[in-house]
Amino acid sequence: MTDYGQELRLGAFLTPSAADPRRVVALAQASERAGLDLVALQDHPYQPAFLDTWTLLSHLGALTSRVRLAPDVANLPLRPPAVLARSVASLDLLTGGRVELGLGAGAFWDAVVAMGGRRLTPGEAVRATEEAIAVVRGVWDVADRRPLRVEGEVHRVVGAKRGPAPAHDVEIWLGAYGPRMLALTGRLGDGWVPSLGRTPLADLVAGHAVVDDAAHAAGRDPAAVRRLLNVGGRFEARSGGLLVGPPAQWVEQLAALALEHGFSTFVLMGDDERAIELLGQEVAPALRALVAAERGPAAGTRPGPRPVRDPGTASG
Repeated sequence: MTDYGQELRLGAFLTPSAADPRRVVALAQASERAGLDLVALQDHPYQPAFLDTWTLLSHLGALTSRVRLAPDVANLPLRPPAVLARSVASLDLLTGGRVELGLGAGAFWDAVVAMGGRRLTPGEAVRATEEAIAVVRGVWDVADRRPLRVEGEVHRVVGAKRGPAPAHDVEIWLGAYGPRMLALTGRLGDGWVPSLGRTPLADLVAGHAVVDDAAHAAGRDPAAVRRLLNVGGRFEARSGGLLVGPPAQWVEQLAALALEHGFSTFVLMGDDERAIELLGQEVAPALRALVAAERGPAAGTRPGPRPVRDPGTASG
């Protein structure tokens, strides 16, 4: 697998635990102090032990100033896409363009149904995700003055008014594992965000090919699809395997995941403030230096971060 040449980003994947709300806030602020690029939250609206993800993201947006914020990934079966689009755009405007959108087709269907959602087959869930992307991007497209219509099998919008537009071109990342979702990511997604551990690395690497083939078929550059990876690990004095060991080992192994296995954004699971500090302050600078050196003079030729619009004109 080749390197896609994408900008490296590192982040923290935090649990929105309701047992101690101040702790998740403190971890998000620690992530920003450590220099991380992203704070991501899982989204399980049927889980009574968790805070509501969008409420928490909004709170964190007010208590941070630089770090990007994203659901990893938003639960589409319980979040109507037209409403979700306005939530994302609103928070992006309020934070000056710091929000990205991870989307998930759904899981834990008994819990979804118990909360009033609709049970979907795997095929229906993929179609619903494609329809949701059309709805979300349609709401954001304020340049089109026509009422929005998406006549989907699961998601239907029949004349909704568009807007507001977000402050910047929000990326839509898809949590994808099966071939149909991977192909959808290649055709329409701005990013792919799987979790290492849920699926072996070899299978994830093979997933790049499905994303790439679908991107090529859609006339897209596969490098336009950001490759994110949720990772677990521990900082230890001695090596104990993949991402278990001292910071220098993490640098080497994350560099290999970027240069040899195609991933460019690494989001650390674990809710460990010390690990967040080490990742941001020791691993990140050395990792960027190593990857830049390996890439050589051609590094930086890929498109950079998307521009932030003037919030005063973003709503059209």
